[in-house]
Parts: sequence; C-alpha cells; structure tokens
Amino acid sequence: MDFPSKLIENAVEELAKLPGIGRKTALRLVLHLLKEESEESFLLAEALVKMRAEVKHCRECHNISDTEVCSICTNPLRDRSLLCVVSDIRDVIAIENTGQYKGLYHVLGGVISPLEGVGPSDLHIDSLLERLPNSEVKEILLAISPTMEGDTTAFYLTRKLRDNKVRITSIARGVPVGGELEYTDEITLGRSIVERTVYGKV
Repeated sequence: MDFPSKLIENAVEELAKLPGIGRKTALRLVLHLLKEESEESFLLAEALVKMRAEVKHCRECHNISDTEVCSICTNPLRDRSLLCVVSDIRDVIAIENTGQYKGLYHVLGGVISPLEGVGPSDLHIDSLLERLPNSEVKEILLAISPTMEGDTTAFYLTRKLRDNKVRITSIARGVPVGGELEYTDEITLGRSIVERTVYGKV
C-alpha cells in the first residue's frame, strides 16, 4: 500500500498494531481524523496519553482504576462476603453489565498456560490468598472461561483455597438462552445434562 505522506504511513502503521484493526481500517481512521477539526485529533491524543500515564490497577483486586483502590472495592453497598475471581479485566466489565452481581472481584491477570509459559507465579494468586484471612469473604465464585487453560486454573485455585474454609462455587455452564440443541457442542450439552436444575417449583 503506497501512501502520499510518510506521516500518514506512520500513523497507519501504529493504528494497525491494535487488535482487530487492519491496515485498510487504520487508513480509514487516519483519513477520518484528517477531515475532522484538528481539535478532535488533539483531544483523542490527549485522552490516550492521559489514560496511559494515569490509569492504575487497584491494589486490592487488580481491576483498572483511576485511584489506588477501585470504586467497586470502596463501595460500601457491595456484598463483601462474596468474591468473584476472573481471569481478565474484560470479564469484570462483562459481569458488571449483567447487573446481577453485587459482590467484590479479584482479577488474576490471565490463566495458567504452560504452552505459553504462564505459570501460577505469573498470576495474582498470592495476593488472592493474602486477601482472605482478614476479609469477610464466605464464598468465592470462580468465573473463569471453561477452556482447558481455564479449567486448569480453576482446579489449581480450588486446591489452594480449600484450607481457607470458604465456599467455592463456579458459574453455571450449559446451553445458552436462545440456543438450539442441535448446534450445541457435545461437551456443553453433556455438562448441561449433568448439571441440570429443577424446572419451576414443586
């Protein structure tokens, strides 16, 4: 792809490094910014620089935050007896968007994956264990994706947590709402049958 300007080429190359952004999309974004008022580009650049320089990770749960302790951890209305363990910050956002969870979180920062060289010491597992003794936590909800790596991480955590006298649960797994059984994979369908629930009230 030939560019009429080296400056445009540099901007396209940098934008194309972002996940899900190819060179054509990057070029469209760059040309859009050129059409807008220069102030719009400056505001975008300022927001990105400020975000990179000032966004922190909560010292309690490792979620992203503007302060040392995030707004979830400091919220007095959250249920402090319930702690949801997730692998990624995006999982916190997804769960919060449901409006169904009112407890606290702990972000591991990934999952155990020997093939990618990620072991337990690379995750925020030690800080999780350190949180429990002086906390009000009575239940730990493992909300980790049901992949091979996710299940390995969940298994490791249950072994590490079993001496803390807390209830350990996991998110339900099964056929998604609106899903057709014939298109559901065998593992998910089988797990749905094994972990079946009572329909209605007896």
